[in-house]
Amino acid sequence: MAGSLNLTLSGVRLRILIWICVLISVNQLGFGSIVPVVPLYASDFGVSKSAIGATIAIYGLARFLFNVPAGQIADQFGRRSTFAIGGATTVVGNALCALAPDYSIFLAARFVAGAGAAMVLTGGQIVLADIASPENRGRVMAVYQGVFLVSVGAGAFPGGLLAEHYGLAAPFVANASLAAIVTILAWWVVPETRNLRHIAGAVAMALPPLGQQLRLITATPGFLLISLVSFTSFFARTGALFTVIPILAQERMGLAAGQIGFGLGMISLLGLLLAYPSGVLVDRFGRKTVIVPSTLLTAAAMLLFSGANGFTWFVVSCIVWSAASGISGAAPAAYAADMAPAGMNAAALSGYRMLADLGYVVGPLSLGIVADLASPTAALWVTALFLTISGLSFARFAPETHPPRATNLRDEVVLPPP
Repeated sequence: MAGSLNLTLSGVRLRILIWICVLISVNQLGFGSIVPVVPLYASDFGVSKSAIGATIAIYGLARFLFNVPAGQIADQFGRRSTFAIGGATTVVGNALCALAPDYSIFLAARFVAGAGAAMVLTGGQIVLADIASPENRGRVMAVYQGVFLVSVGAGAFPGGLLAEHYGLAAPFVANASLAAIVTILAWWVVPETRNLRHIAGAVAMALPPLGQQLRLITATPGFLLISLVSFTSFFARTGALFTVIPILAQERMGLAAGQIGFGLGMISLLGLLLAYPSGVLVDRFGRKTVIVPSTLLTAAAMLLFSGANGFTWFVVSCIVWSAASGISGAAPAAYAADMAPAGMNAAALSGYRMLADLGYVVGPLSLGIVADLASPTAALWVTALFLTISGLSFARFAPETHPPRATNLRDEVVLPPP
Protein backbone atom coordinates (compact mmCIF):
# COMPACT_ATOMS: atom_id res chain seq x y z
CA MET A 1 0.00 0.00 0.00
CA ALA A 2 2.77 2.42 0.89
CA GLY A 3 4.44 1.87 -2.44
CA SER A 4 1.29 2.43 -4.49
CA LEU A 5 0.46 5.64 -2.66
CA ASN A 6 4.06 6.87 -2.36
CA LEU A 7 3.43 7.92 1.24
CA THR A 8 7.03 7.18 2.31
CA LEU A 9 5.77 5.84 5.65
CA SER A 10 7.46 3.03 7.53
CA GLY A 11 5.38 0.00 8.52
CA VAL A 12 4.48 1.14 12.03
CA ARG A 13 3.53 4.64 10.91
CA LEU A 14 1.44 3.29 8.07
CA ARG A 15 -0.47 1.08 10.53
CA ILE A 16 -1.09 4.10 12.73
CA LEU A 17 -2.44 6.05 9.75
CA ILE A 18 -4.80 3.17 8.89
CA TRP A 19 -6.17 2.99 12.43
CA ILE A 20 -6.64 6.75 12.61
CA CYS A 21 -8.54 6.62 9.32
CA VAL A 22 -10.77 3.83 10.68
CA LEU A 23 -11.44 5.81 13.85
CA ILE A 24 -12.21 9.08 12.07
CA SER A 25 -14.38 7.26 9.53
CA VAL A 26 -16.62 5.87 12.25
CA ASN A 27 -16.70 9.22 14.05
CA GLN A 28 -17.57 11.28 10.97
CA LEU A 29 -20.11 8.76 9.71
CA GLY A 30 -22.06 9.54 12.86
CA PHE A 31 -21.52 13.27 12.52
CA GLY A 32 -22.63 13.20 8.89
CA SER A 33 -25.87 11.49 9.85
CA ILE A 34 -27.01 14.56 11.81
CA VAL A 35 -25.88 17.24 9.32
CA PRO A 36 -29.18 17.33 7.36
CA VAL A 37 -31.38 17.35 10.46
CA VAL A 38 -29.83 19.67 13.08
CA PRO A 39 -31.50 22.83 11.68
CA LEU A 40 -34.77 20.97 11.12
CA TYR A 41 -34.68 19.45 14.62
CA ALA A 42 -34.06 22.89 16.15
CA SER A 43 -36.83 24.49 14.05
CA ASP A 44 -39.31 21.97 15.49
CA PHE A 45 -38.96 23.83 18.81
CA GLY A 46 -40.47 26.88 17.08
CA VAL A 47 -37.41 29.13 17.27
CA SER A 48 -36.05 31.77 14.87
CA LYS A 49 -33.37 31.22 12.23
CA SER A 50 -30.79 32.92 14.44
CA ALA A 51 -31.69 30.52 17.27
CA ILE A 52 -31.32 27.64 14.80
CA GLY A 53 -27.88 29.03 13.97
CA ALA A 54 -27.08 29.05 17.68
CA THR A 55 -27.44 25.25 17.80
CA ILE A 56 -24.63 25.04 15.23
CA ALA A 57 -22.62 27.85 16.81
CA ILE A 58 -22.64 26.41 20.32
CA TYR A 59 -21.20 23.17 18.94
CA GLY A 60 -18.41 25.26 17.44
CA LEU A 61 -18.00 27.23 20.66
CA ALA A 62 -17.32 24.01 22.53
CA ARG A 63 -14.77 23.00 19.90
CA PHE A 64 -13.16 26.45 20.15
CA LEU A 65 -12.90 26.19 23.94
CA PHE A 66 -11.71 22.58 24.10
CA ASN A 67 -9.18 22.42 21.24
CA VAL A 68 -6.23 23.70 23.26
CA PRO A 69 -7.13 21.60 26.34
CA ALA A 70 -7.29 18.63 23.96
CA GLY A 71 -3.72 19.41 22.90
CA GLN A 72 -2.63 19.59 26.55
CA ILE A 73 -4.25 16.22 27.28
CA ALA A 74 -2.54 14.78 24.21
CA ASP A 75 0.87 15.97 25.45
CA GLN A 76 0.41 15.06 29.11
CA PHE A 77 -1.62 11.83 28.95
CA GLY A 78 -1.21 10.66 25.37
CA ARG A 79 -3.07 10.89 22.07
CA ARG A 80 -5.06 7.73 22.80
CA SER A 81 -6.53 9.22 25.98
CA THR A 82 -7.63 12.29 24.05
CA PHE A 83 -9.52 10.10 21.56
CA ALA A 84 -11.18 7.99 24.25
CA ILE A 85 -12.33 10.98 26.32
CA GLY A 86 -13.62 12.67 23.19
CA GLY A 87 -15.55 9.61 22.05
CA ALA A 88 -17.20 9.12 25.42
CA THR A 89 -18.16 12.80 25.62
CA THR A 90 -19.68 12.60 22.13
CA VAL A 91 -21.83 9.65 23.23
CA VAL A 92 -23.23 11.66 26.14
CA GLY A 93 -23.84 14.78 24.05
CA ASN A 94 -25.72 13.08 21.23
CA ALA A 95 -27.78 10.91 23.56
CA LEU A 96 -28.90 14.08 25.33
CA CYS A 97 -29.73 15.68 21.96
CA ALA A 98 -32.01 12.74 21.10
CA LEU A 99 -33.81 13.01 24.44
CA ALA A 100 -34.00 16.83 24.66
CA PRO A 101 -37.52 17.94 25.69
CA ASP A 102 -36.98 21.60 24.79
CA TYR A 103 -34.68 23.98 22.95
CA SER A 104 -32.51 24.92 25.97
CA ILE A 105 -31.66 21.27 26.75
CA PHE A 106 -30.92 20.64 23.08
CA LEU A 107 -28.58 23.65 23.05
CA ALA A 108 -26.72 22.40 26.12
CA ALA A 109 -26.43 18.91 24.65
CA ARG A 110 -24.94 20.33 21.46
CA PHE A 111 -22.24 22.00 23.57
CA VAL A 112 -21.34 18.67 25.17
CA ALA A 113 -21.19 16.98 21.75
CA GLY A 114 -18.93 19.76 20.45
CA ALA A 115 -16.50 19.26 23.33
CA GLY A 116 -16.23 15.59 22.38
CA ALA A 117 -15.64 16.49 18.74
CA ALA A 118 -12.79 18.83 19.70
CA MET A 119 -11.00 15.99 21.46
CA VAL A 120 -11.37 13.53 18.58
CA LEU A 121 -10.58 15.87 15.68
CA THR A 122 -7.68 17.68 17.36
CA GLY A 123 -6.24 14.36 18.48
CA GLY A 124 -6.41 13.04 14.92
CA GLN A 125 -4.48 15.93 13.41
CA ILE A 126 -1.85 15.80 16.16
CA VAL A 127 -1.26 12.12 15.41
CA LEU A 128 -0.86 12.88 11.69
CA ALA A 129 1.71 15.54 12.52
CA ASP A 130 3.51 12.97 14.72
CA ILE A 131 3.85 10.38 11.97
CA ALA A 132 4.43 12.60 8.90
CA SER A 133 7.37 14.62 7.62
CA PRO A 134 7.29 17.84 5.56
CA GLU A 135 7.97 15.81 2.41
CA ASN A 136 4.90 13.57 2.76
CA ARG A 137 2.66 15.61 5.06
CA GLY A 138 0.31 16.73 2.30
CA ARG A 139 -0.36 13.18 1.11
CA VAL A 140 -0.69 11.71 4.60
CA MET A 141 -3.22 14.37 5.56
CA ALA A 142 -4.95 14.01 2.19
CA VAL A 143 -5.60 10.31 2.85
CA TYR A 144 -7.10 11.27 6.21
CA GLN A 145 -9.10 14.09 4.62
CA GLY A 146 -10.45 11.77 1.92
CA VAL A 147 -11.69 9.36 4.57
CA PHE A 148 -13.10 12.30 6.53
CA LEU A 149 -15.06 13.65 3.53
CA VAL A 150 -16.48 10.35 2.35
CA SER A 151 -17.57 9.46 5.87
CA VAL A 152 -19.40 12.73 6.45
CA GLY A 153 -21.06 12.43 3.06
CA ALA A 154 -21.89 8.77 3.51
CA GLY A 155 -23.61 9.56 6.79
CA ALA A 156 -25.76 12.40 5.42
CA PHE A 157 -28.00 10.27 3.20
CA PRO A 158 -28.88 7.52 5.72
CA GLY A 159 -29.20 10.27 8.34
CA GLY A 160 -31.85 11.94 6.21
CA LEU A 161 -33.64 8.64 5.67
CA LEU A 162 -33.57 7.85 9.40
CA ALA A 163 -35.12 11.25 10.08
CA GLU A 164 -37.86 10.68 7.49
CA HIS A 165 -38.83 7.21 8.68
CA TYR A 166 -38.07 7.22 12.42
CA GLY A 167 -38.14 10.88 13.42
CA LEU A 168 -35.59 13.68 13.70
CA ALA A 169 -34.09 12.23 16.89
CA ALA A 170 -33.03 8.97 15.21
CA PRO A 171 -29.79 10.31 13.63
CA PHE A 172 -28.62 11.51 17.05
CA VAL A 173 -29.10 8.00 18.44
CA ALA A 174 -27.07 6.63 15.51
CA ASN A 175 -24.34 9.20 16.13
CA ALA A 176 -24.15 8.27 19.84
CA SER A 177 -23.85 4.58 18.93
CA LEU A 178 -21.02 5.18 16.49
CA ALA A 179 -19.23 7.44 19.00
CA ALA A 180 -19.28 4.52 21.45
CA ILE A 181 -17.40 2.46 18.84
CA VAL A 182 -14.86 5.29 18.52
CA THR A 183 -14.28 5.21 22.28
CA ILE A 184 -13.64 1.46 22.28
CA LEU A 185 -11.30 1.61 19.25
CA ALA A 186 -9.38 4.56 20.67
CA TRP A 187 -8.70 2.95 24.02
CA TRP A 188 -8.00 -0.63 22.98
CA VAL A 189 -6.68 -0.54 19.42
CA VAL A 190 -5.17 2.79 18.28
CA PRO A 191 -1.38 2.95 18.94
CA GLU A 192 0.08 5.79 21.01
CA THR A 193 2.25 8.28 19.06
CA ARG A 194 3.23 10.79 21.75
CA ASN A 195 6.78 9.43 21.98
CA LEU A 196 7.45 9.24 18.24
CA ARG A 197 8.96 12.71 18.35
CA HIS A 198 11.54 11.42 20.84
CA ILE A 199 12.25 8.34 18.71
CA ALA A 200 12.85 10.57 15.70
CA GLY A 201 15.12 12.82 17.74
CA ALA A 202 12.86 15.82 17.13
CA VAL A 203 12.99 17.01 20.72
CA ALA A 204 16.27 17.44 22.53
CA MET A 205 15.05 19.42 25.53
CA ALA A 206 11.95 20.05 27.60
CA LEU A 207 9.20 22.06 25.96
CA PRO A 208 8.39 25.59 27.21
CA PRO A 209 5.02 26.28 28.89
CA LEU A 210 1.95 26.13 26.65
CA GLY A 211 1.44 29.90 26.63
CA GLN A 212 4.99 30.46 25.43
CA GLN A 213 4.58 27.79 22.74
CA LEU A 214 1.40 29.44 21.45
CA ARG A 215 3.02 32.90 21.39
CA LEU A 216 5.95 31.52 19.41
CA ILE A 217 3.67 29.76 16.92
CA THR A 218 1.24 32.64 16.36
CA ALA A 219 4.17 34.99 15.73
CA THR A 220 5.33 32.80 12.84
CA PRO A 221 4.59 34.54 9.50
CA GLY A 222 1.58 32.96 7.81
CA PHE A 223 0.13 31.15 10.82
CA LEU A 224 -2.62 33.70 11.43
CA LEU A 225 -3.35 33.91 7.69
CA ILE A 226 -3.86 30.15 7.33
CA SER A 227 -6.00 30.29 10.45
CA LEU A 228 -8.07 33.02 8.73
CA VAL A 229 -8.50 30.83 5.64
CA SER A 230 -9.70 27.93 7.76
CA PHE A 231 -11.84 30.29 9.85
CA THR A 232 -13.69 31.39 6.70
CA SER A 233 -13.95 27.79 5.51
CA PHE A 234 -15.59 26.76 8.79
CA PHE A 235 -17.68 29.95 8.69
CA ALA A 236 -19.01 28.87 5.29
CA ARG A 237 -19.43 25.19 6.15
CA THR A 238 -21.28 25.60 9.41
CA GLY A 239 -22.95 28.96 8.84
CA ALA A 240 -24.03 28.47 5.24
CA LEU A 241 -23.92 24.75 4.40
CA PHE A 242 -25.16 23.40 7.74
CA THR A 243 -27.46 26.25 8.82
CA VAL A 244 -28.77 28.43 5.99
CA ILE A 245 -28.76 26.04 3.03
CA PRO A 246 -30.95 23.26 4.56
CA ILE A 247 -33.56 25.86 5.52
CA LEU A 248 -33.32 27.48 2.06
CA ALA A 249 -33.68 24.07 0.42
CA GLN A 250 -36.75 23.26 2.47
CA GLU A 251 -38.53 26.62 2.30
CA ARG A 252 -37.68 27.90 -1.20
CA MET A 253 -37.00 24.67 -3.11
CA GLY A 254 -39.50 22.45 -1.27
CA LEU A 255 -36.96 19.65 -0.71
CA ALA A 256 -37.50 16.87 1.83
CA ALA A 257 -34.93 15.85 4.46
CA GLY A 258 -33.92 12.84 2.35
CA GLN A 259 -33.26 15.03 -0.71
CA ILE A 260 -31.23 17.49 1.36
CA GLY A 261 -29.25 14.59 2.80
CA PHE A 262 -28.66 13.20 -0.70
CA GLY A 263 -27.37 16.55 -1.96
CA LEU A 264 -25.05 17.04 0.99
CA GLY A 265 -23.92 13.44 0.62
CA MET A 266 -22.85 14.21 -2.96
CA ILE A 267 -20.19 16.48 -1.47
CA SER A 268 -18.17 13.43 -0.48
CA LEU A 269 -17.91 11.95 -3.97
CA LEU A 270 -15.80 14.45 -5.88
CA GLY A 271 -14.09 15.44 -2.66
CA LEU A 272 -12.90 11.88 -2.19
CA LEU A 273 -11.63 11.63 -5.78
CA LEU A 274 -9.66 14.87 -5.47
CA ALA A 275 -8.32 14.46 -1.93
CA TYR A 276 -5.20 12.41 -2.70
CA PRO A 277 -4.28 14.22 -5.96
CA SER A 278 -4.56 17.42 -3.92
CA GLY A 279 -2.08 15.98 -1.41
CA VAL A 280 0.35 15.17 -4.23
CA LEU A 281 0.09 18.74 -5.55
CA VAL A 282 0.65 20.12 -2.05
CA ASP A 283 3.81 18.06 -1.53
CA ARG A 284 5.25 18.67 -5.00
CA PHE A 285 4.29 22.23 -5.86
CA GLY A 286 3.63 23.86 -2.50
CA ARG A 287 0.73 24.52 -0.15
CA LYS A 288 -0.46 27.83 -1.64
CA THR A 289 -0.96 26.23 -5.07
CA VAL A 290 -3.91 24.37 -3.58
CA ILE A 291 -5.17 26.63 -0.80
CA VAL A 292 -5.88 29.77 -2.85
CA PRO A 293 -7.88 28.23 -5.76
CA SER A 294 -9.93 26.01 -3.45
CA THR A 295 -10.93 28.98 -1.27
CA LEU A 296 -12.10 30.97 -4.31
CA LEU A 297 -13.99 27.95 -5.68
CA THR A 298 -15.82 27.66 -2.36
CA ALA A 299 -16.94 31.27 -2.82
CA ALA A 300 -18.28 30.35 -6.26
CA ALA A 301 -20.24 27.45 -4.74
CA MET A 302 -21.92 29.89 -2.34
CA LEU A 303 -23.12 31.99 -5.27
CA LEU A 304 -24.51 28.90 -7.00
CA PHE A 305 -26.43 27.89 -3.87
CA SER A 306 -27.86 31.41 -3.63
CA GLY A 307 -29.39 31.09 -7.11
CA ALA A 308 -30.53 27.45 -6.95
CA ASN A 309 -34.29 27.08 -7.42
CA GLY A 310 -34.79 23.32 -7.49
CA PHE A 311 -33.29 19.93 -6.71
CA THR A 312 -31.14 19.80 -9.86
CA TRP A 313 -29.36 23.09 -9.18
CA PHE A 314 -29.11 22.18 -5.50
CA VAL A 315 -27.17 19.05 -6.48
CA VAL A 316 -25.01 21.00 -8.96
CA SER A 317 -24.13 23.46 -6.21
CA CYS A 318 -23.24 20.58 -3.88
CA ILE A 319 -20.93 19.16 -6.54
CA VAL A 320 -19.08 22.48 -6.93
CA TRP A 321 -18.74 22.68 -3.15
CA SER A 322 -17.39 19.12 -3.14
CA ALA A 323 -14.81 20.04 -5.79
CA ALA A 324 -13.63 22.93 -3.61
CA SER A 325 -13.45 20.66 -0.54
CA GLY A 326 -11.55 18.02 -2.47
CA ILE A 327 -9.05 20.47 -3.95
CA SER A 328 -8.42 21.99 -0.54
CA GLY A 329 -7.98 18.58 1.05
CA ALA A 330 -5.72 18.80 4.06
CA ALA A 331 -3.54 21.60 2.63
CA PRO A 332 -4.42 24.14 5.38
CA ALA A 333 -3.63 21.65 8.15
CA ALA A 334 -0.38 20.69 6.40
CA TYR A 335 0.53 24.37 6.19
CA ALA A 336 -0.16 24.82 9.91
CA ALA A 337 1.84 21.70 10.80
CA ASP A 338 4.78 22.97 8.73
CA MET A 339 5.04 25.85 11.20
CA ALA A 340 5.26 23.70 14.33
CA PRO A 341 8.68 24.03 16.01
CA ALA A 342 10.31 20.75 17.03
CA GLY A 343 8.12 18.86 19.50
CA MET A 344 5.26 21.40 19.41
CA ASN A 345 2.85 19.50 17.16
CA ALA A 346 0.13 19.45 19.81
CA ALA A 347 0.37 23.18 20.53
CA ALA A 348 0.50 24.17 16.85
CA LEU A 349 -2.39 21.97 15.70
CA SER A 350 -4.60 22.69 18.71
CA GLY A 351 -3.97 26.44 18.38
CA TYR A 352 -4.70 26.31 14.66
CA ARG A 353 -7.91 24.36 15.22
CA MET A 354 -8.99 26.75 17.98
CA LEU A 355 -8.71 29.77 15.68
CA ALA A 356 -10.33 27.91 12.78
CA ASP A 357 -13.19 26.67 14.95
CA LEU A 358 -14.02 30.25 15.87
CA GLY A 359 -15.62 30.31 12.42
CA TYR A 360 -17.84 27.49 13.65
CA VAL A 361 -19.16 29.91 16.28
CA VAL A 362 -19.37 33.14 14.30
CA GLY A 363 -20.71 31.66 11.05
CA PRO A 364 -24.02 30.16 12.21
CA LEU A 365 -24.83 33.07 14.52
CA SER A 366 -24.01 35.88 12.11
CA LEU A 367 -25.50 34.22 9.03
CA GLY A 368 -28.60 33.26 10.99
CA ILE A 369 -29.04 36.93 11.90
CA VAL A 370 -28.45 38.02 8.29
CA ALA A 371 -31.02 35.45 7.12
CA ASP A 372 -33.54 36.77 9.67
CA LEU A 373 -32.97 40.48 8.93
CA ALA A 374 -32.44 40.24 5.16
CA SER A 375 -32.72 36.81 3.51
CA PRO A 376 -30.93 33.43 3.27
CA THR A 377 -29.68 34.53 -0.17
CA ALA A 378 -28.03 37.61 1.33
CA ALA A 379 -26.32 35.38 3.92
CA LEU A 380 -24.77 33.33 1.12
CA TRP A 381 -23.55 36.47 -0.67
CA VAL A 382 -21.87 37.65 2.53
CA THR A 383 -20.18 34.26 2.83
CA ALA A 384 -18.91 34.38 -0.76
CA LEU A 385 -17.42 37.84 -0.20
CA PHE A 386 -15.71 36.77 3.03
CA LEU A 387 -14.18 33.70 1.34
CA THR A 388 -12.90 35.79 -1.57
CA ILE A 389 -11.23 38.33 0.74
CA SER A 390 -9.51 35.63 2.83
CA GLY A 391 -8.31 33.71 -0.24
CA LEU A 392 -6.84 36.77 -1.93
CA SER A 393 -5.23 37.96 1.34
CA PHE A 394 -3.54 34.58 1.78
CA ALA A 395 -2.35 34.66 -1.84
CA ARG A 396 -0.82 38.09 -1.37
CA PHE A 397 0.72 37.97 2.11
CA ALA A 398 1.30 34.35 3.24
CA PRO A 399 4.75 32.79 2.67
CA GLU A 400 5.06 29.36 1.06
CA THR A 401 6.10 26.84 3.73
CA HIS A 402 7.00 24.01 1.35
CA PRO A 403 8.69 25.26 -1.84
CA PRO A 404 8.24 23.31 -5.13
CA ARG A 405 10.55 20.31 -5.43
CA ALA A 406 9.71 18.95 -8.87
CA THR A 407 13.12 17.33 -9.29
CA ASN A 408 13.28 15.73 -5.85
CA LEU A 409 12.73 11.98 -6.19
CA ARG A 410 12.55 11.22 -2.47
CA ASP A 411 8.77 11.13 -2.54
CA GLU A 412 8.80 8.45 -5.24
CA VAL A 413 10.34 5.78 -3.02
CA VAL A 414 9.39 4.03 0.19
CA LEU A 415 11.83 4.90 2.94
CA PRO A 416 13.07 2.15 5.25
CA PRO A 417 11.78 2.08 8.84
CA PRO A 418 13.51 4.59 11.13
